[in-house]
Amino acid sequence: RPHRTELYEDPPPACWPIVYSPDYNITFMGLEKLHPFDAGKWGKVINFLKEEKLIADDLIVQAREATDEDLLVVHTRRYLNKLKWSFVVATITEIPPVAFLPNFVVQRKVLKPLRTQTGGTIMAGKLAVDRGWAINVGGGFHHCSSDKGGGFCAYADITLAIKFLFERVQGVSKATIIDLDAHQGNGHERDFMDDHRVYILDVYNRYIYPGDGFAKRAIKRKVELEWGTEDTEYLQKVHTHVEGALNESKPDIIVYNAGTDILDGDPLGGLAVSPQGIVKRDEVVFKAARSRRIPILMVTSGGYQKRTARIIADSILNLHNLGLIDKELAASGGRNPKVEQMIRDSAKDLTCLSLQ
Repeated sequence: RPHRTELYEDPPPACWPIVYSPDYNITFMGLEKLHPFDAGKWGKVINFLKEEKLIADDLIVQAREATDEDLLVVHTRRYLNKLKWSFVVATITEIPPVAFLPNFVVQRKVLKPLRTQTGGTIMAGKLAVDRGWAINVGGGFHHCSSDKGGGFCAYADITLAIKFLFERVQGVSKATIIDLDAHQGNGHERDFMDDHRVYILDVYNRYIYPGDGFAKRAIKRKVELEWGTEDTEYLQKVHTHVEGALNESKPDIIVYNAGTDILDGDPLGGLAVSPQGIVKRDEVVFKAARSRRIPILMVTSGGYQKRTARIIADSILNLHNLGLIDKELAASGGRNPKVEQMIRDSAKDLTCLSLQ
């Protein structure tokens, strides 16, 4: 598709490649509280990062809402038309009372935030290629495919970001999805089932939603976890399989679905990873990407507890403190001596970690 999309306009060079909009947050009459999801989590992450003086409003990239034209790069017209029925949206978002609201309210209060987060993921894809890394503070709707939503996911933002890059950015012809949300990422798996350009690593609790056996056929590296998996085993598996996946696939872009629903006590994830374990996990993935100079796009995906926003912010601060993300590094494509040293230390780190 030759037309230029607004989602690919270049932000000012002074901006961090961190994408967000206040429109991400879902608030209406308390109905959002009927879902275990913290529907204001994205804004809280940004507030924590501002408090720590990492970012300011004028230094983040403002996400724009994906238009129908953008969404049709992946979605069928039939599917987008279905979202004009409130009961369909109620089923996808798992908030039953949404079924009884007029659709114009549902569009404005539920779907617009999700479309804006989707626009944010598409924008972050291009930013990652330009700057070496990018983080969309929202997105990661990995249960949605071209013609079916579910599990709070109404738009296939991961598929969209990758398809946009394949079609509109020279030099991007292979992608690796590293999906570390607690749930299987059946949406992008269905979308890329027969696409050899996309390599999928998926690490998830084998007993929970969606249990999509058909979609599993698209996973190149499948790591199925038991209930209550804890830090040591989890981090060892992530380290081994992230390294293995990137050695096998050598992609032009990594899309990292960094769900925090692996957190101990998450009502839906069923795993038992600590906040420190989540911070360490993100570090492992970013080290692997940066040491190979592969652009990485991170999306935040699932995470259903009140403390989730703090953990995401802490993880981003940790990546910055370690020199794995910063503005100068972003512009120079990753040749940072601090990072090189870290990479050499990372193998030692993991050995220590598994002995604890």
